Amino acid sequence: MPEPSPYDPIAGLYHDLWADWYFPAARPALETLFFTKLSKGLSVLDVCCGSGHVTRELLRRGYRVTGIDASAELIARGRADLPEVDFRVMDARHMHLDCSYDAALSTFDSLNHVLSLIGLRQVFKGVLQALRPGGLFVFDMNLEQAYLADLKQWAVTTTDDDVSLVRGTYDTASKVASTELIWFRRDPKSDLWERRRSVVEERCYKQQEIVEALAETGFVSIVAVPATECGVDSDLGYGRIFYSGRRSSMWKDA
Repeated sequence: MPEPSPYDPIAGLYHDLWADWYFPAARPALETLFFTKLSKGLSVLDVCCGSGHVTRELLRRGYRVTGIDASAELIARGRADLPEVDFRVMDARHMHLDCSYDAALSTFDSLNHVLSLIGLRQVFKGVLQALRPGGLFVFDMNLEQAYLADLKQWAVTTTDDDVSLVRGTYDTASKVASTELIWFRRDPKSDLWERRRSVVEERCYKQQEIVEALAETGFVSIVAVPATECGVDSDLGYGRIFYSGRRSSMWKDA
């Protein structure tokens, strides 16, 4: 079982605040690089699936889906919303899966949460081993430009029962971005407000590092495409790259 995730305390905030933000904006890239490559009914591994925002779309399009994430709280919300999906609490660096998949997908710069290049290679190796020969892997990651664009100001969202504050900072020396999330939530029974706080870290890598790690792991037909060139608007697309690669159809496990 993975260690507690920084997303656990703010899983409800994550689930509600970003429910309809990422996928509509990323749709053009995912249509081009992923959905048009896969027939209905194939099996897909959703890596770092969160609470299932993109998983829902995979299911809607007729794929058989397994979703993995290190946050037990996010997985619990995914299971509640999408009982048809095989959700598992699992660290993507240490995958242990009992079946293979036609494709794998990781979205919303989830792999930037892996804070070392060694860890990133572990994820790539696990995905490769989980894919059938010829299987497709598509994911997106942020480059440094995306983190440098953060204005370090609080973004505030309010409802009758919630107040959320989100602020991002970036350290150019360590290449680590930190997102601070503070969530005030009203308990409907007591009418009292509860405060939760979490800090989520991401590491930015150079595009060359990511491509080389994919190749060293064994992926072939590797493509790296800026999100804005795939029709993603600048709000989501600036500094974001979509990558795709395949497990060789000739690959044989040692």
